[in-house]
Amino acid sequence: MIGRYDAPDYRHYDRDVQVICRTPRGLEVGRVLCELGMPSEVQETDQQGQLLRSTTAADQLILERLQRHRDRAFQACDDLLKQQQIDAVLVDVEHLFDGESIFFYFLGDVPEEVHSITAELGDTYEQKVRFRKFRDTLRDGCGPGCGTTASKCGTDSCGNCALSGGCGTRPK
Repeated sequence: MIGRYDAPDYRHYDRDVQVICRTPRGLEVGRVLCELGMPSEVQETDQQGQLLRSTTAADQLILERLQRHRDRAFQACDDLLKQQQIDAVLVDVEHLFDGESIFFYFLGDVPEEVHSITAELGDTYEQKVRFRKFRDTLRDGCGPGCGTTASKCGTDSCGNCALSGGCGTRPK
């Protein structure tokens, strides 16, 4: 989704850098297209989410896993459509970075029967990915005394964090 994203840490992100964003749909991977300018130049109502951080090597492993699940979900949905002889053309499947949502995209009007198929597949593949705990840890921190949340990740409190070393932002 192309949009304007605020970086809460006011960090500068170069063009074409892959980033993690919080959008109305959840945590997603994006790519910086251009710099917005100073925060005072962009109205808050123009913002469509937050640019949380650049992707890390650990994120790339997650993205590879999501891609495998996306491919399997696409094939499973396509097979079910053929098996049940439903006249619908599946174009793409999108799995969000947080593993919470999976979206099936179809060409043209979608018959009512497709909704039950995609709901069932969504539950199946969301359960297989099992990123809920990871997502919650990124959002809330790893527990009492951690002091680390997505907005504070990379501070000196990383030494106590369960994600320490895994999030890729621990200070040196």
